[in-house]
Parts: sequence; structure tokens; C-alpha cells
Amino acid sequence: MARDIDIIDDTQRPLPSEPTLRRLPWYLAYLSLMKSKGVEYISSTAIGKAINVDSSQIAKDLSVLRIKGKTRIGYEVEVLESAIKDFLGFTASHRAVMMGVGSLGAALLADRGLQRFGLDIMAGFDVDPSITGNVIKGVPVFDISELPARRKAYDAEIGILAVPVEQAQSAADLLIDAGVHALWNFTPFRISVPENIVIENTSIYANLAVMYNRLTLRNRQ
Repeated sequence: MARDIDIIDDTQRPLPSEPTLRRLPWYLAYLSLMKSKGVEYISSTAIGKAINVDSSQIAKDLSVLRIKGKTRIGYEVEVLESAIKDFLGFTASHRAVMMGVGSLGAALLADRGLQRFGLDIMAGFDVDPSITGNVIKGVPVFDISELPARRKAYDAEIGILAVPVEQAQSAADLLIDAGVHALWNFTPFRISVPENIVIENTSIYANLAVMYNRLTLRNRQ
């Protein structure tokens, strides 16, 4: 059966902007929802109305992926969902280790749903003897002294930081020295890394500050 979507194979396609990369998972989540409801085709206009993004922006974002829908038909939901997953790297396996297995770190270890998006946390590391030696949802937790050897054995390229803020930089340095190529930082501390290390900061506290500020402005109106 012919598919009503063209995916252009182009190894020279331009790198997408960061805003585009942050919007693509929104589209993916909605496409997955529509697929679960049995929807076969969808337009950028329909996606835009559902998630409050201008349809022209959606079309522009998808054009970066070199994906084209058919006039008056739209995109084939299943194919478009698969294409976005592949583009974002969600279908590949990315091995990671967790530094800090307190309440947040333990919650991330327990969230095996991250595997659906290609993140496979192989092990956790901590300094607390009451935490090390435990297994959380199949993920072992080791003493931090075992990090270099375990990181190498697991061939993990990503280090996840969920340590107290005062330990953030030193923990990041340990992960980099152990051989990780990327850091996912959940602490509010802005750590310094070499230029060849990829870093993504996800500060819950910063998001709370923005939300509180907007709520305050709303209440003053």
C-alpha cells in the first residue's frame, strides 16, 4: 500500500535549531495519542489546534526533518511518528549512569519509561552506604569508587547528575574523568565542562521560579 508521506533521505540535512528540537517531542506525544485512537492521517493544522502551535511553524519544523505530507490528506500518523522518533534518537539505545541516588535519582532509576525514549540507565552511584548495594527496578547502585570501572564496562556515554548542589561540580568532574561524553544535569548549579562535553540542564527549581512568577503576575491583574 502506498504511503501518503514522503521521507527524503538526505544525509546533508541541516541541524535543527534548539527550539525545533524542543517542539518535536510535543508533536510526537500528540501523534502517539492519535495513533492509539486509531487515527491514520493528520494535518499540521489539526496538530497545531490540539497543542496550540501555529501550523506554519509545525510545517517548518517538519521540513527540517525533510518530511512532506500530501495535499488535502496530511501525514500518515504511524509513519510520521516513527520518523520523528528516529530523528530524535529515541529508537537508538543510549546508555547512562546515575550520579546520586537520593529521592530524585531513585525516582529516575525507577522510571523505566525512559527506556521508551532510548535512555537505558545501567547503574547508579552514591556515597551513602545505606543506598549502595541496593537494586532499584533492576538497576544496581554502587559505591562511587566503582564509577570508572563500571562506566567502562557498561560503555555508558551519558552521566545523569542528581546530587546535592554543593557536590554538582565535583560529581560532574568524576563522570567526565570516567569517560562520559554527555551530562544531564538535574541540579540548579551551572557546572563547567570542557567544550567537547555535551550538557543539558534541567532545573526543576528554575521551572518553579518561572511558574511562581507568572502566577504572581496573573494574581495582580
